Amino acid sequence: MPPPIEMGADKMNPFETALQHRLEQQKTAGRYRKRRSQRDAGVHTRINGRAMLTFCSNDYLGLATHPRVVEALCDGARQYGAGGGASHLVNGHQEIHDRLETRLAQWTGRERALLFGSGYQANLGVISALMSRGGHVVHDRLNHASLLDGTRLSGARLHRFAHGDLAGAAQALAGLSPDADRLLVSDGVFSMDGDCADVNALARLAERHDIPLMIDDAHGLGVLGAKGAGTLEAQNVALDQVPILVGTLGKALGTQGAFVAGSHALIESLIQFARPFVYTTSLSPALAAATLAALDIVQTEPERRAHLHHLIQRFRRELLTLALPDIALMPSETPIQPLLVGDEQAAMALSERLYEEGILCTAIRPPTVPPGQSRLRVTLSAAHTEADLDRLLETLERCCRTVTS
Repeated sequence: MPPPIEMGADKMNPFETALQHRLEQQKTAGRYRKRRSQRDAGVHTRINGRAMLTFCSNDYLGLATHPRVVEALCDGARQYGAGGGASHLVNGHQEIHDRLETRLAQWTGRERALLFGSGYQANLGVISALMSRGGHVVHDRLNHASLLDGTRLSGARLHRFAHGDLAGAAQALAGLSPDADRLLVSDGVFSMDGDCADVNALARLAERHDIPLMIDDAHGLGVLGAKGAGTLEAQNVALDQVPILVGTLGKALGTQGAFVAGSHALIESLIQFARPFVYTTSLSPALAAATLAALDIVQTEPERRAHLHHLIQRFRRELLTLALPDIALMPSETPIQPLLVGDEQAAMALSERLYEEGILCTAIRPPTVPPGQSRLRVTLSAAHTEADLDRLLETLERCCRTVTS
């Protein structure tokens, strides 16, 4: 038997060489990404045995480690199993999935809801199922990547207007043929800026041009509105003005997966034509059970949202008094509080300095944000305490002055 071939750096094949070249380019640009393995999803966790305070999670209500949610997950696994076993259309659809879809529909005020494995899959599924070549999809420029990819996958033409530019949106819609399939799409809360779309204004535009409006409210559901029903509730948007609503289970609800909520006809159409739904193993029934428990908490413990919004207001008020050099707090009333740094290397340096101080807050760099707009994306959680916020503010002030001096 011949000896194994050694693949040293000088013996890499052209494929491996090309990959290595791309990786080196990523490092040179200051965009190389690395994973850190932490103990759990809590705001107080450990990385490599070291205690860390986390300010970059989307677990806005602190439910990912909530005892009731965790126990519901364990009970669900014991009752229904750990996995779905097959796609929903084979034999992976269980009674617990029906229960969760019904609750999600009720929560969002819709006729029906449909579960997906992730928000990315949900957005790909909706747009690729509803649109085709010859169609047109109009996007806010800062929409999530999954919305843009869903449009590209569908073959429809992608139109983008400047972020929040309603006049630009109106101009884009006015130029579309009424004979073609059309769709207007926006995030509810923009994941990197933390600001909210003016959904009422978008709905009026969609109605004027007889175009359906799709809102991805991944970062609004559970957080905004008196009952936590999201951006539409917070802005008093009539439900029929947004016929397609996408939500996630992996942010404020603390579990995993996503859903689409809308009319009976919409959900039936997605069951027939949304390939990421048709060809994917169903959501874990244990996760469905955990999400039902999380929904109970969202709907019966409004004090969690109240505490979260108190932290948001206090963070903004006190950070602005610090006058941090070369750092700008971007406008946002959501748990996403971006600190604009600008330069990629400077953002990385500040993030690393915070890490040295025991605070995990990752730097966001291109291509996630445009060049020159690198930032720290501070995210607050109802699981944070006043003392946690004190520590963040004190450490930020010290580290910013060290890095920029």
